Amino acid sequence: MKHRAVLAGCGGISCAWIEAVAQFDDVELVGLVDLNEASIAEKIERYGLTPSAVGADLASVIGKVDADLVFDCTVPEAHVSIVTTALDAGCNVMGEKPMADTIEHALTMVETARRTGKIYAVMQNRRYNPEIRRYRELIGSGSIGNLTTLNADFYIGAHFGGFRDRMSHVLLLDMAIHSFDEARYISDADPLRVYCHEWNPAGSWYADGASAVCIFEMTGGVVFTYRGSWCAEGLNTSWECEWRAVGENGGAVWDGAGSIRGERNVGNDGFTRPVAPVELPPRRE
Repeated sequence: MKHRAVLAGCGGISCAWIEAVAQFDDVELVGLVDLNEASIAEKIERYGLTPSAVGADLASVIGKVDADLVFDCTVPEAHVSIVTTALDAGCNVMGEKPMADTIEHALTMVETARRTGKIYAVMQNRRYNPEIRRYRELIGSGSIGNLTTLNADFYIGAHFGGFRDRMSHVLLLDMAIHSFDEARYISDADPLRVYCHEWNPAGSWYADGASAVCIFEMTGGVVFTYRGSWCAEGLNTSWECEWRAVGENGGAVWDGAGSIRGERNVGNDGFTRPVAPVELPPRRE
């Protein structure tokens, strides 16, 4: 079966989806939707696309091309409208994070998917990074003992322009959601309770919430902490954060790129006990 897909939202992030679709023989991009006609025209010209229908109204385009799949690449506040319209039209939906701009909208989208019996999947690509999988395997191997604490630092001075500059809770909704999912994956634990302090520092070029500190109580007694900012100039971390895992018998760090290191306790004497490097799992693509 060849899926007939409509792309909703032709901004910058849509390029990654268009390029990905081109690698699959069982998906055909038959429609483009955006409020800005110039954005549609630019994507058609850049990628040599030949959609059967384009326009600003998703329901109309879906009907014209008999689509069964919608890619939601719109801004966060539009997700609820795009997703529910697509699901009610009989399409499965794959979308960008964050899932929604409010919990009420998220619940509406989940209920619509359940009612229609269609799939709504939200992209979380960090889990497929070879290094995060290696880091998770190291922690899960037991070489540092049972995990007790996981820390993540994210500091990047990102000058996007556009909707993010005006977005409420910009760091938490549009970026930290990646880090929170990374934490669930690395720790193999789920959040139970959270304390969060969000603020917009002096000098921020964002309208709201460019920095945050969070403490999560996770299942299994694990505590996860997150410190982040999207208006931190200099000494930038990777986009995947810098990580430190503390186990009962050692620790492991990952710089979010290619450097993973771990040490474990190998003796019972001394003010700080002797340690030795842990063996790293092989890298797998």
